[in-house]
Amino acid sequence: MTSTATAGQPPLQSAPRVWLLLGDKKGDNGQVYAIEAALGWPCEVKHIKVLARFVFGKPKVAPTLYHIDREQSDPLEPPWPDLIITVGRRPANVALWIREQSGGHSKIVLVGKPSGMMRHFSLIVASAETRFPPLSNVVPVSLPLMQVDASAVAAAAEVWRERFAGLPRPLIAMMVGGPTNPFVYNRTVARRLVAMAEDVVARGGTPYLTTSRRTPPSVVTALRAAVPPEARFFAWTPESQDNPYLGLLGLADGFIVTGDSISMMVEVARLRKPLAILPLPTGLLGGLDQMRRSWARQLFAPESGSFKDRLRGYLARMIYRSGVIRHTRDFRAFHQTLIDHGLAVWAGQGFPPPTGKVPDDLAVVVTRIRQLLEGAG
Repeated sequence: MTSTATAGQPPLQSAPRVWLLLGDKKGDNGQVYAIEAALGWPCEVKHIKVLARFVFGKPKVAPTLYHIDREQSDPLEPPWPDLIITVGRRPANVALWIREQSGGHSKIVLVGKPSGMMRHFSLIVASAETRFPPLSNVVPVSLPLMQVDASAVAAAAEVWRERFAGLPRPLIAMMVGGPTNPFVYNRTVARRLVAMAEDVVARGGTPYLTTSRRTPPSVVTALRAAVPPEARFFAWTPESQDNPYLGLLGLADGFIVTGDSISMMVEVARLRKPLAILPLPTGLLGGLDQMRRSWARQLFAPESGSFKDRLRGYLARMIYRSGVIRHTRDFRAFHQTLIDHGLAVWAGQGFPPPTGKVPDDLAVVVTRIRQLLEGAG
């Protein structure tokens, strides 16, 4: 599979050999495809199929293929690429293996935070939830680069339009994710969601709750039992054939998204729909973990050029390289980024239309990649 979109960029003397190394997560892959389209270079897609035990289990970080199904994955053979663009821990291991086979020739652009071996990645594209010290191979961006498939949303809207037509408005989509550190999913989360659904009904509207593959079964059960009868409820399963998610993206009047799901928040924000973020509890250990993440956010803040900031940046890099504090994801920082950009409010503050522009950092990423291949980065 190749792409030859140009996006207004002048070609190099000769196009580099580029591999897009992809796993099974569509949201992650979408960020790589967005970079591909903006680069305008011919690219070859390499799909990686991981072994069943590593679909949820985490393989060790290493240049290795032990965690993938070689027969079900695309061939990995020379000539090796000049550039690999990838995302996620499992494909990143494969990228490191390819780099090793190439004798260090293949450069790697990783979207998202690495789980280890950070210096082996030529560029790391990190959105606002991931905090690094100021490092030369890190490209900070405001939002993940995933783009919304507008045609798929429009098609789904036509399919669901008649089915939503009889529902009292406003139609409020309530999108439920699942536990991820430092957050917990418990009865408190279920009660908050039920209370918000009841509030939507009380205001004359229709709450439409959808769960995801990460939603704990206990929370699904609690929601199914307690949501008001006026609500609509869709429980995700691997066999689901009638998922309203895309239809809701196209037709809902407002959205409540749990604070763990960055991809769902980004999709709503990019569509410029009213977005309300539901904060999640942390528990005792999660609270301590959040304190660590918040401290890292302050330590790793971008440098402004002042002497004090340059000193902090130096200390941040030194502490990072010592291993005392590593890069981390701070979901609350990401929530605040959306709010500061006028793209979201906290749940309970209504559903005002967004007032700010959606940041577009693709041009910055593309420039850094082209510099890397031209030997200027």
